[in-house]
Amino acid sequence: MSSPVSLMVRSQQVWMLSGISGTGKSRFLKALADLIVHQGSASLQGRSMNSISADKWRRKVMYFSAETAWWSDKVAAHFEQLPAEEVIRRLGLQPSILQSNPDDLSSGEKQRLALLRGLQYQPQVLLLDEVTANLDHQSTLKVEGLLQDYLQDLPQQCAILWISHSPQQIERMMSLGCHLEFNPPSTAAGESK
Repeated sequence: MSSPVSLMVRSQQVWMLSGISGTGKSRFLKALADLIVHQGSASLQGRSMNSISADKWRRKVMYFSAETAWWSDKVAAHFEQLPAEEVIRRLGLQPSILQSNPDDLSSGEKQRLALLRGLQYQPQVLLLDEVTANLDHQSTLKVEGLLQDYLQDLPQQCAILWISHSPQQIERMMSLGCHLEFNPPSTAAGESK
């Protein structure tokens, strides 16, 4: 059983979540996105999760997994509006990648494209579950830069909750005082660990 979490996230904040595997970080983000059954509650700008249809909530509070899903033979088919060439290049990709079959791409390429796919909907809260886990250092820095600019440039208020196992990334990305560490549940006296 996980410990309760109470958190207020302000506009333009980046909250970094860390902790050993299995402590509930991903479940926390999935609950915030209303993707799993949970006992918690969340609100966005005073509106409760329960007062907004699930599909509209998930466009505003969007979960990005390290594992990406693709259902068409061409990357471009997954976008309602294709990303600008300069944005694709900014992530270290070539615009021609949009004509590729996702099965032919590396997991790192798919992670960056899935991020662009979600950002086209301009979510107000990004729930990032190890979205740079499959990237080299330079590609990771490119994603971080894009996300920092997204926070600053989006016309509506926006924030990020980001799971990372990289102390360096946590230090680079977190807003002042915005680090939430998930700890393993404590065992009762006399129980073995």
